[in-house]
Amino acid sequence: MAHRRQVPSRHAGDDEDDDGGPGGGDGSLRVDKWLWCTRFFKTRGLAQEAVDGGHVQLNGDRIKASRQVKPGDRLQIVRDRERFVVDVVSIPERRGPAPEARKHYAETPESEAARAAVREFNRLSGPVSNGRPDKRERRDLMRVFKGRNGLSDDDDPG
Repeated sequence: MAHRRQVPSRHAGDDEDDDGGPGGGDGSLRVDKWLWCTRFFKTRGLAQEAVDGGHVQLNGDRIKASRQVKPGDRLQIVRDRERFVVDVVSIPERRGPAPEARKHYAETPESEAARAAVREFNRLSGPVSNGRPDKRERRDLMRVFKGRNGLSDDDDPG
Protein backbone atom coordinates (compact mmCIF):
# COMPACT_ATOMS: atom_id res chain seq x y z
CA MET A 1 0.00 0.00 0.00
CA ALA A 2 1.41 3.38 -1.09
CA HIS A 3 1.56 6.23 1.35
CA ARG A 4 0.01 9.53 0.44
CA ARG A 5 2.06 12.65 0.76
CA GLN A 6 0.50 15.10 3.16
CA VAL A 7 -0.12 18.59 1.70
CA PRO A 8 -0.34 21.34 4.28
CA SER A 9 -3.69 23.08 4.26
CA ARG A 10 -3.97 26.84 4.08
CA HIS A 11 -6.22 28.49 6.60
CA ALA A 12 -7.11 32.12 7.19
CA GLY A 13 -4.73 32.27 10.14
CA ASP A 14 -1.63 31.21 8.18
CA ASP A 15 1.17 33.77 7.84
CA GLU A 16 1.81 33.00 4.17
CA ASP A 17 0.57 35.40 1.48
CA ASP A 18 -2.91 34.61 0.18
CA ASP A 19 -3.09 34.45 -3.61
CA GLY A 20 -6.63 33.10 -3.77
CA GLY A 21 -8.69 36.28 -4.12
CA PRO A 22 -8.60 38.80 -6.93
CA GLY A 23 -6.97 41.38 -4.67
CA GLY A 24 -3.75 39.42 -4.21
CA GLY A 25 -1.38 40.54 -1.51
CA ASP A 26 0.50 43.48 -3.07
CA GLY A 27 -2.23 46.13 -2.98
CA SER A 28 -2.83 46.27 -6.73
CA LEU A 29 -5.16 44.56 -9.18
CA ARG A 30 -5.61 44.36 -12.96
CA VAL A 31 -7.83 47.20 -14.14
CA ASP A 32 -10.29 44.85 -15.86
CA LYS A 33 -10.72 42.82 -12.67
CA TRP A 34 -11.09 46.00 -10.61
CA LEU A 35 -13.83 47.30 -12.95
CA TRP A 36 -15.62 43.97 -12.75
CA CYS A 37 -15.29 43.66 -8.95
CA THR A 38 -16.59 47.20 -8.45
CA ARG A 39 -19.55 46.45 -10.74
CA PHE A 40 -18.89 48.98 -13.48
CA PHE A 41 -19.24 46.10 -15.95
CA LYS A 42 -21.32 42.95 -15.73
CA THR A 43 -18.61 40.61 -17.01
CA ARG A 44 -14.84 40.75 -17.05
CA GLY A 45 -14.92 40.33 -20.80
CA LEU A 46 -16.98 43.52 -21.16
CA ALA A 47 -14.49 45.31 -18.92
CA GLN A 48 -11.61 44.11 -21.12
CA GLU A 49 -13.41 45.29 -24.28
CA ALA A 50 -14.02 48.71 -22.72
CA VAL A 51 -10.37 49.08 -21.74
CA ASP A 52 -9.14 47.89 -25.14
CA GLY A 53 -11.61 50.23 -26.86
CA GLY A 54 -10.21 53.25 -25.04
CA HIS A 55 -13.27 53.80 -22.83
CA VAL A 56 -11.17 53.57 -19.65
CA GLN A 57 -8.24 55.84 -18.84
CA LEU A 58 -5.90 55.68 -15.88
CA ASN A 59 -4.62 59.07 -14.67
CA GLY A 60 -5.46 60.51 -18.12
CA ASP A 61 -3.60 57.83 -20.14
CA ARG A 62 -5.02 55.09 -22.32
CA ILE A 63 -4.17 51.69 -20.83
CA LYS A 64 -4.28 47.95 -21.44
CA ALA A 65 -6.50 45.53 -19.50
CA SER A 66 -3.49 44.04 -17.72
CA ARG A 67 -2.44 47.36 -16.17
CA GLN A 68 -2.38 47.31 -12.38
CA VAL A 69 -4.44 49.84 -10.42
CA LYS A 70 -3.69 50.77 -6.85
CA PRO A 71 -5.29 53.06 -4.27
CA GLY A 72 -4.87 56.71 -5.21
CA ASP A 73 -5.24 56.18 -8.99
CA ARG A 74 -7.89 58.12 -10.91
CA LEU A 75 -9.97 56.33 -13.56
CA GLN A 76 -12.13 57.90 -16.27
CA ILE A 77 -14.76 55.37 -17.38
CA VAL A 78 -17.22 55.81 -20.26
CA ARG A 79 -20.11 53.35 -20.20
CA ASP A 80 -23.32 53.63 -22.25
CA ARG A 81 -23.18 57.43 -22.68
CA GLU A 82 -22.33 57.81 -18.97
CA ARG A 83 -18.97 59.21 -17.91
CA PHE A 84 -17.56 58.39 -14.48
CA VAL A 85 -14.45 59.91 -12.91
CA VAL A 86 -13.51 57.88 -9.84
CA ASP A 87 -10.60 57.65 -7.43
CA VAL A 88 -9.53 54.15 -6.43
CA VAL A 89 -9.88 53.90 -2.65
CA SER A 90 -9.06 50.23 -2.09
CA ILE A 91 -8.62 46.90 -3.80
CA PRO A 92 -11.60 44.52 -3.48
CA GLU A 93 -11.04 40.97 -2.29
CA ARG A 94 -14.04 39.67 -4.26
CA ARG A 95 -16.94 40.77 -6.44
CA GLY A 96 -19.50 41.45 -3.75
CA PRO A 97 -22.84 43.23 -3.62
CA ALA A 98 -23.16 46.79 -4.94
CA PRO A 99 -22.97 48.54 -1.53
CA GLU A 100 -19.74 46.69 -0.80
CA ALA A 101 -18.38 47.54 -4.27
CA ARG A 102 -19.05 51.28 -3.80
CA LYS A 103 -16.70 51.32 -0.81
CA HIS A 104 -13.73 50.69 -3.12
CA TYR A 105 -14.01 53.94 -5.10
CA ALA A 106 -14.98 57.57 -4.63
CA GLU A 107 -16.66 59.38 -7.50
CA THR A 108 -15.56 62.99 -7.89
CA PRO A 109 -18.20 65.66 -7.15
CA GLU A 110 -17.78 67.06 -10.68
CA SER A 111 -18.53 63.63 -12.17
CA GLU A 112 -21.63 63.19 -9.98
CA ALA A 113 -22.90 66.67 -10.92
CA ALA A 114 -22.32 66.10 -14.64
CA ARG A 115 -24.14 62.75 -14.58
CA ALA A 116 -27.05 64.29 -12.64
CA ALA A 117 -27.28 67.12 -15.20
CA VAL A 118 -27.36 64.63 -18.09
CA ARG A 119 -30.05 62.57 -16.32
CA GLU A 120 -32.16 65.70 -15.76
CA PHE A 121 -31.73 66.83 -19.37
CA ASN A 122 -32.78 63.40 -20.65
CA ARG A 123 -35.78 63.41 -18.33
CA LEU A 124 -36.94 66.84 -19.52
CA SER A 125 -36.37 66.26 -23.21
CA GLY A 126 -39.35 64.37 -24.57
CA PRO A 127 -39.31 60.91 -26.01
CA VAL A 128 -37.14 60.41 -29.03
CA SER A 129 -39.03 59.98 -32.28
CA ASN A 130 -38.51 56.69 -34.00
CA GLY A 131 -39.22 57.90 -37.53
CA ARG A 132 -42.53 58.60 -39.20
CA PRO A 133 -45.54 59.08 -36.92
CA ASP A 134 -48.32 56.53 -37.14
CA LYS A 135 -51.94 57.51 -37.67
CA ARG A 136 -52.69 58.19 -34.01
CA GLU A 137 -49.51 60.22 -33.43
CA ARG A 138 -50.19 62.21 -36.63
CA ARG A 139 -53.69 63.11 -35.41
CA ASP A 140 -52.30 64.19 -32.04
CA LEU A 141 -49.71 66.36 -33.80
CA MET A 142 -52.38 67.94 -36.03
CA ARG A 143 -54.47 68.78 -32.97
CA VAL A 144 -51.52 70.53 -31.38
CA PHE A 145 -50.60 72.41 -34.57
CA LYS A 146 -54.19 73.50 -35.22
CA GLY A 147 -54.56 74.66 -31.63
CA ARG A 148 -57.25 72.23 -30.56
CA ASN A 149 -55.14 70.78 -27.71
CA GLY A 150 -57.08 67.62 -27.05
CA LEU A 151 -60.50 68.62 -28.43
CA SER A 152 -62.06 66.08 -30.72
CA ASP A 153 -63.81 67.08 -33.94
CA ASP A 154 -67.23 66.71 -32.21
CA ASP A 155 -66.23 69.08 -29.39
CA ASP A 156 -65.39 71.92 -31.80
CA PRO A 157 -67.56 74.91 -30.80
CA GLY A 158 -67.48 76.53 -34.27
